[in-house]
Amino acid sequence: MKIMTGNSNRPLAEAISAFLNLPLTKARVRRFSDMEVFVEIDENVRGEDVFLIQSTSYPTNDNLMELLVALDALKRGSARRITAVIPYYGYARQDRKSGPRTPISAKLVANLITSAGADKVLTLDLHAAQIQGFFDIPTDNLFAAPVFTKDIVERVNGEGLSIVSPDVGGVLRARAIAKRLDADLAIIDKRRERAGDSEVMHIIGDIKDQRCILVDDIVDSAGTLCNAAEALMNAGAKSVSAYVTHGVLSGGAVARVSASPLQELVMTDSIQATEAVRVAQNTRQITIAPLLGEAMRRISEERSVSSLFHVASG
Repeated sequence: MKIMTGNSNRPLAEAISAFLNLPLTKARVRRFSDMEVFVEIDENVRGEDVFLIQSTSYPTNDNLMELLVALDALKRGSARRITAVIPYYGYARQDRKSGPRTPISAKLVANLITSAGADKVLTLDLHAAQIQGFFDIPTDNLFAAPVFTKDIVERVNGEGLSIVSPDVGGVLRARAIAKRLDADLAIIDKRRERAGDSEVMHIIGDIKDQRCILVDDIVDSAGTLCNAAEALMNAGAKSVSAYVTHGVLSGGAVARVSASPLQELVMTDSIQATEAVRVAQNTRQITIAPLLGEAMRRISEERSVSSLFHVASG
């Protein structure tokens, strides 16, 4: 078993390497002067079970190209099996035709990864579960719920806890965490009557005097999350925090979170934290290295990955 990484999230790859007590495979992933990606592997990988760790986060296209070129290098180096470990799967939000003459980019990226030489994919909290079906190779989609649950239990004690889905589409995710914590469930139904009008948020469930925890898979501009926190506080919530798997946080998102009623925004390290995230007072990262590392070990040993969640949930 060998572990290799691109440049998208080296700290996470190093944490997984430490968890598994395996050194990272020596490789050079660099650019030519015209910014073309060049990958050279400095170790023998012939006949090896190789796990290539690379999130396709910002800069998305550069990191995706690194992943594809590294897969090709491993394939041509005669690796026995190549598992693409993609903690954050970019282009996942384009998972269907949203209008006439629009792409399904999540499927296109799946085709590229398969064609480049991946034999298997390991990822975390896909934006839409059906993306697993876009791959013609085995795909394991892990969930951050056990990691979130453990952190919430350690930091939030007592009664009066409500898990809140910021939209109707995230109800299954929120319900799974609420069930683990034996907490109440609330849903925010947001609608915009006309283009240009501000969103109206209706809260389904009683959150008065509750400590509310918003749960989502991706936070990008953070507009919806901050508006949801404000709506919950206006409805009488005692406090509002958020747990999100992938902290994309583009543009002025971190400043928006800092100025919001959110007590804390907790994210996994599926995407490497920017300096703005590191210095913000109300943002925090928790590691998914043990979760990914254990899944990689089980894949290498041909053991069950799904049982990992039964163990984690107790």
